[in-house]
Amino acid sequence: MQQSTSDNFRDFVRQLATLVAIFGAFIINVVSNVFPLNGLTIGEISNSLFKDVLIIPANYAFAIWGLIYLGLFALAIYQFLPAQRHDLDLRKIGYLLVIASVAQCIWVYLFLSRLFALSIVAILLILLPLIIAYVRLGIGKTRVSQSKKWCVYLPVSIYLGWISVATIVNIASALYSQGWNGWGISFSTWTVVILLAAFAIAAVIAIQRRDIAYPGVTIWALVAIAFKQWNNTLIRNVALILALILVLAIVMKNLRTQQQDN
Repeated sequence: MQQSTSDNFRDFVRQLATLVAIFGAFIINVVSNVFPLNGLTIGEISNSLFKDVLIIPANYAFAIWGLIYLGLFALAIYQFLPAQRHDLDLRKIGYLLVIASVAQCIWVYLFLSRLFALSIVAILLILLPLIIAYVRLGIGKTRVSQSKKWCVYLPVSIYLGWISVATIVNIASALYSQGWNGWGISFSTWTVVILLAAFAIAAVIAIQRRDIAYPGVTIWALVAIAFKQWNNTLIRNVALILALILVLAIVMKNLRTQQQDN
């Protein structure tokens, strides 16, 4: 009984910490847009200081944060329900989402403070816990209830998908802020290389897992990059072609999965 009580308390603390961290990160993001540090929001910095960074997607793409936080709110509430207190999947996540949420707050401060190099460290502290959570949950490889799929698996997958893209953009922006010259290689060429790398990761996930969310976010980002760089024929065409290939990969994977299930 003592051990059970101790386990219950630890689960409660984890649930409460996750709930507070997610809502705290959301509040920090809202405040940073309403009362931006040093006078510019994150979007305004991207559109001004980094307007020449070719990997940054069009402004509309960042609306995905609404979906991300909607999913995280669902996860925060779902995992806090008494019925989920002993859920093994949620125990596997542990405090990973707490770490990611706290790192999100730190990243906002560093980016708005123009400490772009340090912001890379912060965004990696968001990315790595999400990768660990994604792998521990076995997203796309294990069958779960619809409620857990919608409230846990999809939020983590969408969040990871966007942070994967954001990490690439963050690193590119930080290098640009330091005056990096691309080692003599054109920025357009580097951008194509980065697009191919992001595509390769999403393609592997689309083929190996039953996860539409992660590659779907990558498609969203690729199309937004194409629109942002519409006048750059190389980047526009590469981004759109890669997005189309990902769509086809997802469709083919789903058709194959349905055939196997039948």
